[in-house]
Amino acid sequence: MKLEVKNLTGKSVGSVDLDDSIFGAEIHEHLLWEVVKWQLARRRAGTASTKRLGEVRGSAKKVWKQKGTGQARQGSRQAPHWVGGGSVKGPRPRSYDYALPRKAKKAALRAALSLRASESKIIVLDNFTTDGKTKTVYAALNSLGMKKLKGNALVVDAKTNENLVRASRNLASSQWLAPEGLNVYDILRHDTLVLTQASLDAIHAALGPKADKTETA
Repeated sequence: MKLEVKNLTGKSVGSVDLDDSIFGAEIHEHLLWEVVKWQLARRRAGTASTKRLGEVRGSAKKVWKQKGTGQARQGSRQAPHWVGGGSVKGPRPRSYDYALPRKAKKAALRAALSLRASESKIIVLDNFTTDGKTKTVYAALNSLGMKKLKGNALVVDAKTNENLVRASRNLASSQWLAPEGLNVYDILRHDTLVLTQASLDAIHAALGPKADKTETA
């Protein structure tokens, strides 16, 4: 698959070949759903907690004697049916993370990239040089068609581009990511994927056939 390379003004300055094994892979919708669910599960804090009977404050002394009062027997005000008593089967701190095969993660990432490629929503830039101001990045994205498409962009470039990293923090709907942080959830929640040639090379190296051979060796 061939794609034109643009500069920040939106003019074509060349072309680049996209690896069909990465940007032309089969799109498995269920696999995309599985990986997004896994990513969101990992983000859950899991800090919800309630106090059990032995953790609430108060005396454990028997409320009144067992017989002769005409009232129901009671053992302690820490019991769950008393106001301020302990809870039963309430939430406890836990981790929602679970294991997902590495091959499944890579296949889903290839599927997400292929989806954007099939929709012609991938833009390749020669580089993304900026003065570190948010309005400059915003203007560059508009010149690439973001305003016309009424969409938002996921910009992928190396973390060494400190001006871009700093300027992207205040963007309302667009986001910057390093190539090594590229993930299915962020690709799908942004309308357009903006890649620099350097980040495209990094993606080819991480997801191409050579990377799979290196892992199995």
